[in-house]
Amino acid sequence: MSFLAISLGRIVRALVRLVRPGGGSALPGLVVSKIAPGLLYRFLGKLPMGVFVVTGSAGKSTTTKMLVAIARAHGLRVFTNPSTANILQGYYSTIIEKSNFWGRTNDQIAILEMDEGHAADFARRFSPRYSAILNVFEDQLDRFVDPALVRQKLLEVAKRTTVGVVFNSDDQNTLLIDQSMSENRSTQTLKRTWFGLSEHLFQQTEYGYAATYLDELPRKSPEVTVSELDGRALELGFDGRSFALELPNRGMHFAMDAAAAICCARLLLGERFSPELATSTLAELPPVFARGEIATVRGEEIEFILVQNPISFQLNLDNLSTNPEQIMVAIGRDVHDPSWLWTVDFQNLSHADVVSGYNAAEIALRLMYDEVPLGLITDDLEHAIERFLELPKPTHGHKTVIFSADAMRRMRRYLGMTDPEDVSR
Repeated sequence: MSFLAISLGRIVRALVRLVRPGGGSALPGLVVSKIAPGLLYRFLGKLPMGVFVVTGSAGKSTTTKMLVAIARAHGLRVFTNPSTANILQGYYSTIIEKSNFWGRTNDQIAILEMDEGHAADFARRFSPRYSAILNVFEDQLDRFVDPALVRQKLLEVAKRTTVGVVFNSDDQNTLLIDQSMSENRSTQTLKRTWFGLSEHLFQQTEYGYAATYLDELPRKSPEVTVSELDGRALELGFDGRSFALELPNRGMHFAMDAAAAICCARLLLGERFSPELATSTLAELPPVFARGEIATVRGEEIEFILVQNPISFQLNLDNLSTNPEQIMVAIGRDVHDPSWLWTVDFQNLSHADVVSGYNAAEIALRLMYDEVPLGLITDDLEHAIERFLELPKPTHGHKTVIFSADAMRRMRRYLGMTDPEDVSR
């Protein structure tokens, strides 16, 4: 059955890519999951080091990429989902691409970014050996209704983990998950480890985790600490030492991703973990595509910034390195409830030369309310891209595109940027 399913999946993948270059990260996996629903679990069950799940509201893609790079630098053979297709059909698609016709690879461990809504369903079918619970934000309320539901799903993942869990010491939601596990006899012996901000940064930083409306729990002492951050220059503290490195992206949220990745690597590698190798690997790592990625398009440098929820939009706006001379904002159909745009403060945005995407009118109205000067407004994304690229080359810096996931996928496909691994610093 594996041979037949993977063969059919590869045919579907090839056909999809004939029509849509760079596509094929979902439909082939969906087909295979229907024909051979047990293939994923049989495949993962053969990996000698099991599965490491990285989940939470934000930071999954970057943390996973960092952890995978560190693990590979230490010699581990890692199966992962590089396209950031983080739901079950995405993993089936990765098996189609990476395994032989019988669904086998020589990988030792799977390190998988998982959508917070799907991770609990996965964990009920297959217990991860390790998991990282990054955070809970008020994200996708049209889908999750209440952050408390996300917290319950993440608790399910943590409870079904068999060896160790990495937690965020700064988020009351993850502290509540830890508390629930401490009250459960079956999970009391599970190894738990923490990452977070240094005390002085914690006091200075307004991070925006979802409110719990419960009595505040005391912070855990993080084993991996974000000690200092200046632009992309990061200092991490762990194992009684300080390590300086340059991040692939700006902002405290990326610093926290780096701390999470180091914390995960220490748990996974144990005595094999080399702090010097881990930090040097992070210092050389390119960003995940569209997360602060700077790419050359038609001879010009463009920075692509992905925003997926209120907090990521706010953090990325607050961490724009300069006042970009040319800006495009594109919000696609993935923003099902545009009302969340009104929770973002756009006063750091000096202007927008082009506004586009399926929700162009909604984001334009929001920007106009904050008196952000606007240029072209159109829901025709391809026309908007061409108009933006026709603007004269900036006198300083580079063009900047801020977009949601749907607009990002459509824009990258239109520009021929179809390989998620083809990203440089």
